[in-house]
Amino acid sequence: MIPAARVQAAIELLDTIIPAARSKGAPADRIIAEYFRTRRYAGSKDRRAVRDLVYQAIRLCGPVPETGRAAMLAVAGQDAAIAALFDGSPHGPTPKVDGEVVAKTGLAPKWLATALRASGLGGPEIAALLDRAPLDIRVNALKADCATIALPETGEPLSAPQALRFAAGTQVEQWDAFAQGLIEVQDLGSQLIIDALPVAPGDTIVDLCAGGGGKTLALAAKLGNAVSIVAADTDKRRLGNLAPRAERAGAQIDHIVLLDPMREMRALGNWAGKADVVLVDAPCSGSGTWRRSPEGRWRLDPAELKRLNALQDHVLDIGSYLVKPGGTLVFVTCSMLDAEGTDRIAAFHTRHPGWEAQGLTLPLGRTHGAGSRLEPLHDGTDGFFFASLRSPC
Repeated sequence: MIPAARVQAAIELLDTIIPAARSKGAPADRIIAEYFRTRRYAGSKDRRAVRDLVYQAIRLCGPVPETGRAAMLAVAGQDAAIAALFDGSPHGPTPKVDGEVVAKTGLAPKWLATALRASGLGGPEIAALLDRAPLDIRVNALKADCATIALPETGEPLSAPQALRFAAGTQVEQWDAFAQGLIEVQDLGSQLIIDALPVAPGDTIVDLCAGGGGKTLALAAKLGNAVSIVAADTDKRRLGNLAPRAERAGAQIDHIVLLDPMREMRALGNWAGKADVVLVDAPCSGSGTWRRSPEGRWRLDPAELKRLNALQDHVLDIGSYLVKPGGTLVFVTCSMLDAEGTDRIAAFHTRHPGWEAQGLTLPLGRTHGAGSRLEPLHDGTDGFFFASLRSPC
């Protein structure tokens, strides 16, 4: 592909990604993969270059662009080399015309930028949410040790005991160590939160929003399988990935429980009031993971945020029913919005008086309201809010 054709391909992709974001459809990475699946003529360098152009445009445009062309014209406005490719070349974009719409740039849609600032983030902190993230792995302590594991590349040791960091795009899932269950892809922030949980051998732990099981597997490794873990979720597809992942990792998960939305306690009744620790890694906006999925800013609107808040309150209430007297409920969201953090804890205390906040000790992060926060700018992690609550005895 000639350079101009790469720009045109990026425009075509953005024309699919933009409406998908508005309608909460397929994510950008899936759309890009499907696009090139039917265009075998594009080589690896072409695919990489087009992908980089797409994400450059997504990161640059805070408000949702009207079209892919408008988004790429915004890129051209800041990059003379890209602007020169709007020259009418075969398979390339047509030249820009006077008065043509150019997408607005910025960190996020106006309402969302306002909400982030109201949540205690300044411009540099918000901008860091859009940087390209490195790739972190967790060395599986059930099978290997971070200090002695042999990998095709040398990773940077991090503050979590089993964490290593590699450059973005490192193909760790193609390594033998991944196939053998010696490593898992997991952000440093997730690893630190799991390391800080007040769990001990013999405990019963419920991972209430387990998803594909990243934190579930980390819990099993942290305690050397000497705990009883219940992994539960309403997402059948994601939860279905947990059993093969656990087998590969050598992790013992005692119960994998598929939940019926809004009727979760029908499947969880056996553990009501019996769990030492309940982890609620709640569904959220994912604003702390925009480094990986920057089009998430385009997917979120006030109505969706309100829906997520109601769901977060719901799963917190379920978690409270499962915790035994004196046990611990841990709430985590990969969000920088107070509406998905401190506000949810305040609302929980209103509904459940008598629960006490308790700190979790991490080498990174800082106190934020009744919990703590990890941020890309200050901590080099994805963005997280987390809080630990002790049940009345």
